[in-house]
Amino acid sequence: MNIRIGQGFDVHAFGEGDHVVLGGVRVPHDRGVVAHSDGDVVIHALCDAMLGALALGDIGQHFPPSDARWKDADSRAFLRHCLALASERGWRMGNADITVICERPKVGPHAQAMRELLAQDLAVSVEEVSVKATTSEKLGFTGRGEGIGAMAVCLLVRA
Repeated sequence: MNIRIGQGFDVHAFGEGDHVVLGGVRVPHDRGVVAHSDGDVVIHALCDAMLGALALGDIGQHFPPSDARWKDADSRAFLRHCLALASERGWRMGNADITVICERPKVGPHAQAMRELLAQDLAVSVEEVSVKATTSEKLGFTGRGEGIGAMAVCLLVRA
């Protein structure tokens, strides 16, 4: 096979703080997230998608929250690690499509900056990375403003 597809999902509860990190971008918000690392749901979902495409488990196996090394870690390092795992096995990123699920903060004003950082870390052009958002129409934990989620799909291609 010359392609592999992976999908990922991540959620974090809101907690104390004044921002969230999404796709490597610090987004002002009246809450932070409860997380061991920086709690970047965009990158965590994308890492899970990449690891799934590689059949290498999930982000928790590679960066366990029980490991003090990852306390408050920048999730962009996780993404670069996942790309290195892919490269070592002869794969490169084809494209990635990410959806953030929340009522707030508003993602649209920050989506382009996220695309640019993710493309940089994935060694692809910005046209290969999609970041979009949706609400859950006030339903569930995201609708009640209790947390934030993200879904990601990626295509890996033979290098």
